This record gives sequence, structure tokens and C-alpha cells, in this order.
Amino acid sequence: MTSLRVLGVLVVLACSLVVASPAGGANECDGFMVCVSVAGPWVAVPTSNETPRPRLEYQLTCPRGHVVGGLDARLSSRAIDVGFLGALGSPVNPGITTSRSAVFFATHAGSGRAPSFKPFIGCIPGAGGATRVPTSATVVRPGRPTTRRVRMVRVRPGTASVRQRCRAGERLVGASHAFGFFTRTPPSASLVEGVSGDQSVRGREVVVEVRADAELAGVRAVVQVHAVCARKR
Repeated sequence: MTSLRVLGVLVVLACSLVVASPAGGANECDGFMVCVSVAGPWVAVPTSNETPRPRLEYQLTCPRGHVVGGLDARLSSRAIDVGFLGALGSPVNPGITTSRSAVFFATHAGSGRAPSFKPFIGCIPGAGGATRVPTSATVVRPGRPTTRRVRMVRVRPGTASVRQRCRAGERLVGASHAFGFFTRTPPSASLVEGVSGDQSVRGREVVVEVRADAELAGVRAVVQVHAVCARKR
């Protein structure tokens, strides 16, 4: 094989590695020639024996100029029911069903301690959108009446107040928070149970009082606070 042919083979291999490498997390990039993988932390899912079970929400965001084309997750327990919030529209498609960000939701249907899941999104270039169609005065198509404003803060041993609020001209219609752990494997029960948060609502602001014990030292953990806002009418 000549040196020129060897060089050509190496270039092809290098290009294929560049395309394939972003999909190394899970299967979120399957089927896309160009895809950027974004991995989240291990997100702790609340446990309870009450009905209905508590539901957690966690958001991942693509780089600018990209939309969510694929999603996947890894679970610490088969008893975790996980999905994502998608917009109505046809066809079900990136840029219509999804946008630049994806909100995962999870519920634990089992009885174990400290369940968690690790979300992944595959981001593809470009943005689409559903075509706007005429509507009558009394019947309208589904739209996007709310905006999710999210703040993520590093959690350290001790106590801290984390706040997220709606903007001027908006009202708060929903609130939630979640804890994530950037560990190679699912966090232990003692690590998850060593972090807690009391959530309250004050006007158009969500406040989470976070407490973390000394075991968190040396672990990269975050709290994500969601404020779901709607414009005042």
C-alpha cells in the first residue's frame, strides 16, 4: 500500500472517529451522521410509599445552534419510570417535538433506597418548527404557554439558599428541584441521603434551602431549580 493510500485510509478513519465519538455515552446519537452528545449527572429520584408517587424533573440543554434529536438514559433500578416532555405537532420530529432543551421526568415505582438515573441527549444542527395554522376565535391549537427558567448551582457541605424566579410580566405556575451527582457510577444511598432541600414559593420566586453533610466533600454535586412561568394576561 502506498503512503498516499495509507494517508487516505487514516483520514477516513479519523473522520469516522470524529463522527462516532460524541455517541459514546449511550444511544442518544444513534441514526445521526452528525451529533453532539450531552450527558447529565446521576439524578436522584425521590422515593415514597404514598400515591401518587412524587415525580422529578431535570433539564439538559444542547449547544447553541442545535436541537435535541435523540434521548437516552441509564438507570440504577428497573423500577424507575423515565420519559421526557415533548411538544405536540406533526410529524414527531426534532425542532417540532423537541427544542434546544429536553426536560426529563422520572418516578420511582419500587421500594429501594436512593434510585437515580443518568440522562443523555443527542444534539443535531439546525432548528425546525411547526407551521402556524389559522385558528378560530374559540378553538386554538396547542402552543407553548409556559417558559421553564432553570438555575443550576454547585452543592457543597453546609447550608445554602438557591433561588430562581420568573421575569417581570410573568407569574409562577410551577416549581420543582432536583439533585444530581457527577459520579462514574450511581451514587450510594448515604451520599444521596446526605443532601436534602426544602422548597418554598414566594410570589414569583422558587426558593430551595439546601443542606449537605460532609460526605459531599470532593464530590461534584448540583441542585437544579425550576420555575415554570407564564405571561400575565
